[in-house]
Amino acid sequence: MNSMKDTEVVADPASGRTSRTHRFRGLAGTGFIATLAAMTATTLAAALALAVGVDFEVPDGGETIPLSGFAVVTGFFSVVGIVMALALLRWSDHPAKRFMWTAVSLTAISLVPPLLSGANTATTTALLGLHLVPATVMIPTLARSLRTRTD
Repeated sequence: MNSMKDTEVVADPASGRTSRTHRFRGLAGTGFIATLAAMTATTLAAALALAVGVDFEVPDGGETIPLSGFAVVTGFFSVVGIVMALALLRWSDHPAKRFMWTAVSLTAISLVPPLLSGANTATTTALLGLHLVPATVMIPTLARSLRTRTD
């Protein structure tokens, strides 16, 4: 005899509330795992750049960007990407397509500040590459997740 009782979640089929909640949670979970991966990859790439001699010195203040700074900024903007993906999942008829266009455009725009920073060539090149590392993790992961959530 089993003492555990089975319980079922019954949703109103007309509202689709359970299905929508499941899609949002799934996308958010996938996004947060991808965020951790992007933070790790970016920080490791920055550490590698430091090891080969890139100084990450910002000319205006003469300060050096710490490794933790790369992780924090990557985490913040990855979460912004997740929020954007969730909004598109909620309000767009083609969320994956719209996400790809928006995310790639914003990534391209994010490449401008390193070019204008006045840092040396090695630092500028490394910063450009470090903008692309999390983009290559986050954009395909979230776009793929949006496609599977809207089928």
